[in-house]
Amino acid sequence: MVLEAGPEPVGSWPRYYDSLRLFSPRRFSTFPGFPFLGPPDGYPSRDEVTEYLRGYAAWLEVDIRTNARVLDIAADGEGFAVELADASNITGDAVVAATGSFENPHLPKIPGNEKFVGEILHVADYRAPGAFANQRVLVVGAGNSAIQIAYELAQVSQVSLVVRDRIRFASQQIGSRDLHWWLTRSRFDRLPPKVLNRIIKRNPVIDAGAFRAALATGALDQQPMFRSFTSDGVTWASGREEKIDAVIFATGYRPNLPYLDVLGALDQAEMPRHRGGVSTRVPGLGFLGLEFQRSFASNTLRGVHRDATLVVTALTNQ
Repeated sequence: MVLEAGPEPVGSWPRYYDSLRLFSPRRFSTFPGFPFLGPPDGYPSRDEVTEYLRGYAAWLEVDIRTNARVLDIAADGEGFAVELADASNITGDAVVAATGSFENPHLPKIPGNEKFVGEILHVADYRAPGAFANQRVLVVGAGNSAIQIAYELAQVSQVSLVVRDRIRFASQQIGSRDLHWWLTRSRFDRLPPKVLNRIIKRNPVIDAGAFRAALATGALDQQPMFRSFTSDGVTWASGREEKIDAVIFATGYRPNLPYLDVLGALDQAEMPRHRGGVSTRVPGLGFLGLEFQRSFASNTLRGVHRDATLVVTALTNQ
């Protein structure tokens, strides 16, 4: 049984920003047994992914319950008792927590943010650049979403990409093949987290060349992180103050697992205690969609099925 909090089984995809496209081509984003329609080397849009998930859910022919938000999960003998928002209860022998992180965006605490009269939002609430036309906007972050959004905002507003560290790029095409072809062939996608942590400290920005060119030519401005907010802007590290209309934080997400608090499955930072997606504290509990859960591809369309197979096998054998 799949419990989906939303009105249909497509996760958070309809709520991402309008221009979002996958960085992995269709051929690498297809679930087993259910092809992704369209040119295999093309990059599907947000709406295409939503439609794909909608079709996949129907094709599966499993019990999917929508508008079924989980409030709490407690131990019930050798199984679990699941409490839903509509006050109903469901019991089961095993639970896989796959609620992702979109509903738990991370907003860093910056001095003075409470007195800033402009707009502060997370990228989770950003949709399109039109709402910021002719404004002075800062986009905080050095990942894919940050530079994508800053790039499109630069067409209609005065925008700066604000970073704490240099941006690391990875070419989308290497030797006429997509990056994901190389990740698959080299088995980089399957490296365990301990090895990955020694190789990369932060996911690179995947770029076909436009982003690097915009930064190099000054078409996209880049600034070091500001020191604090003022009532109508920010104070930069140099001490200079500047009036700002809006600040968009592309500062990532955290796992959204509050319903596991009672089970003791989370640590003090509300992060799951697990090994490869299997709880180290609660027998019968697994996870899916965690960043670097088992590999570089764990929280992506192309990697989640491999993780699902391993997690279900582990839970079945407990």
